[in-house]
Amino acid sequence: MSDITLSKAVRSNLLNLQSTAELLGKSQERLSTGLRVNSALDNPTNFFTAQGLNSRANDLSQLLDSVSNAVQTVAAADKGISAITKLVESAQATARQALQTAATVPGTTTTTAATITGSDTSLTDSDIAGLDGHTMSVSVNGGSAQTITFASAGINTLAEFEDALEGLTGATGTAGAGGVTITADNTTDTLQLSFSNAAVSTALGLNTTLTSPTTTTGSPVANPKRDELVDTYNDLLGQIDALAKDASFNGVNLLNGDDLSVLFNEDGSSKLDIKGVTNNAAGLGLTALADGAFNSNASINSTLDGLKGAIDTLRTQAGKFG
Repeated sequence: MSDITLSKAVRSNLLNLQSTAELLGKSQERLSTGLRVNSALDNPTNFFTAQGLNSRANDLSQLLDSVSNAVQTVAAADKGISAITKLVESAQATARQALQTAATVPGTTTTTAATITGSDTSLTDSDIAGLDGHTMSVSVNGGSAQTITFASAGINTLAEFEDALEGLTGATGTAGAGGVTITADNTTDTLQLSFSNAAVSTALGLNTTLTSPTTTTGSPVANPKRDELVDTYNDLLGQIDALAKDASFNGVNLLNGDDLSVLFNEDGSSKLDIKGVTNNAAGLGLTALADGAFNSNASINSTLDGLKGAIDTLRTQAGKFG
């Protein structure tokens, strides 16, 4: 096959076309990348300068993200402090409410049924036998008299007398060597005795005085409302602990002892170190109270002093984070 011979004019045109194609390729590359210099072959000085600037821009962008995260972390801590402060103020209100609540309430009131007790504590069967022909009547709450008749063929011994007392309506009784006792069945009823002869009253050691139920009020006791307020106080401390644990951003919690370091340049020569604190209940000097802790006003005032100190600590810390 013979060689193809190009004229000078054709050869010139071919070179021009190749140059144009090359320029077209570069233009297309620049258009697609948006860069005038795409490689060191295009312009070594500009390429490496741009590469350095891009690297620094990336570094600064990362620092900006870090600063933004730090701002969010501090903001989370600040919100946490505000929420914890409100809970401490609620605890203060709870303690003050306890202080305004009566320390004690009256003891339990107990009503004892009316009881008649004979003064003769050395009764014998012969004492009962000596009352032959006489009667004793028992009236419960002012009702009809229930009569017991002493007779040799009926009630003639202490045991028989006790059986008669046990058979009363609205009351019951005992009779023995230790004496006679008669007690109303209900705590609202009165008892009154009457005798056919004063000798019966003397022999049994009983009298005709109207006997009423006895009401006894126990000694004052600690107000249970104050113990309820202790439970409320302890619940608030639990909420403070929960808030202190949740006041984090990206795993960094300035209220739970974590520290934060913020860089402002690439080599770390400009930075800000933020020291974390422990702002749970224990960190604020607040401890759970035992039952009865609010029983005395002195104890409540001591608790209020601790709460005031906690609020002062929170306000100081908020100022530092702000």
